[in-house]
Amino acid sequence: MAKRLKNHTLDQYLTVLAKKEPTPGGGSAAAMTAAMGAALLAMVTRYSIGKGHSKTVDNKLRRHLTKAEELRKKLTELVDRDAEAYQQVVKARGQTAARRRAAERAAAKVPGEVGRLCYQAVQLAPYLVEKGNKYLLSDVEIAVEMLKSAYNSALVLQHHH
Repeated sequence: MAKRLKNHTLDQYLTVLAKKEPTPGGGSAAAMTAAMGAALLAMVTRYSIGKGHSKTVDNKLRRHLTKAEELRKKLTELVDRDAEAYQQVVKARGQTAARRRAAERAAAKVPGEVGRLCYQAVQLAPYLVEKGNKYLLSDVEIAVEMLKSAYNSALVLQHHH
């Protein structure tokens, strides 16, 4: 993977994901799904700021936007980190059991981070449901579903590492 996955177009990423290659795989896809969920939360927040709320509400929405963008960027980085970590697992095949276990433990940390960040992102949703743009409630719900899917995928990956 010479080109960072996060720098691929969506079509390029999906093409690489569909190849008969060990990476990227489910962990990278889970991170991408989570990043998309965080991006949806950021979009809804942007549409909600300055829409007749009090200054206090707008300030809280701005803090939510900062957090959603921070999470989106971290999750996007994990798209590549997962593929890199699993590539080390592949390289460790045929080596000592200790090296294989070390590579697997290191690889399991990435889905753990994806899950942790998904949890943080989902915490932003209730305020958006309450104070966000009411025309975009379905986007908040879809974001939560994407984040739940990525979180559950991270649990599956940790179980199998």
